[in-house]
Amino acid sequence: MKKSKALPFVILIGILGVVLFSAKAVMVKLAYQYNVNPVNLLMFRMLFALPFYILVLLFTKKSTVKHTKKDYLWLVFFGFIGYYLASYFDFLGLQYIKASLERIILFIYPTIVLILSRIFLKRPITKIQLIAILISYLGILVAFWDEVALDGTEFLMGAGFIFLSALTYASYLTGSDWLIPKFGVVRFTSYAMIISCLSVVIHYALTEHTSLLGYHQNVYWLAILMAIFSTVIPSYLVSYCIKEIGASNFAIIAGLGPISTIILASIFLGESLTLLQFGGTVLVIVGIVLVSLNKSTYKKSGS
Repeated sequence: MKKSKALPFVILIGILGVVLFSAKAVMVKLAYQYNVNPVNLLMFRMLFALPFYILVLLFTKKSTVKHTKKDYLWLVFFGFIGYYLASYFDFLGLQYIKASLERIILFIYPTIVLILSRIFLKRPITKIQLIAILISYLGILVAFWDEVALDGTEFLMGAGFIFLSALTYASYLTGSDWLIPKFGVVRFTSYAMIISCLSVVIHYALTEHTSLLGYHQNVYWLAILMAIFSTVIPSYLVSYCIKEIGASNFAIIAGLGPISTIILASIFLGESLTLLQFGGTVLVIVGIVLVSLNKSTYKKSGS
């Protein structure tokens, strides 16, 4: 870990980023109450966020590293899968399952990173990492035992979409690791998010025949809040935290995500978890912490 007198401040920044990201699921569920479809809601989120990323990109210093065409092609690809596809699958899944359960599934992505790194980057999985994977998936099974019995096919569909979201985001983390040092954390994040925004616009233009006008005013307010407080601000807060303490250390902080979503969903959506679901949440977080404590899980930044 990078030594710094401001370490408590950096950790606080990371926690704030995680909580703000987690609030997205709650805002999506609130917006769905006004009969907005997933693509339109995602379109609103990205359209409102796009100007901020463009401005940050314009006022950020360019990296001194020379970039090849291949670098830019990979950047487009990872921006597409990491923020467009992952967000799209997430929005689809939230139509069928509770926000608190959505967050539990999403936070298995560090274990998926391990598996993808083993397959594509030939990085070995240690015994501790293997145990962490087993604990995490056991937690998912425990947390969803009652839900599957209650909701059946509809629940499984929602859970499947959220898992695809976790998979695409983990793919983004695995593949983009070597690009971040070339572009810099802030510029890489800005580029990736701009690509994602444009992907959503293209998706809407090709597939949707619904108007973006005429929704309840709360849909637009929620989309603006989502764009600023659950997209733009946390994307840079998290990037800063990762730069200062490394991705593996940040992943420990990210384990707070499911808990913060449970609390926010309880306050704003009236959701509550059963004892089994709470126990499953604890198991998932234990698995994530075990993965995070292993220094070989991620390439550390800023060290």
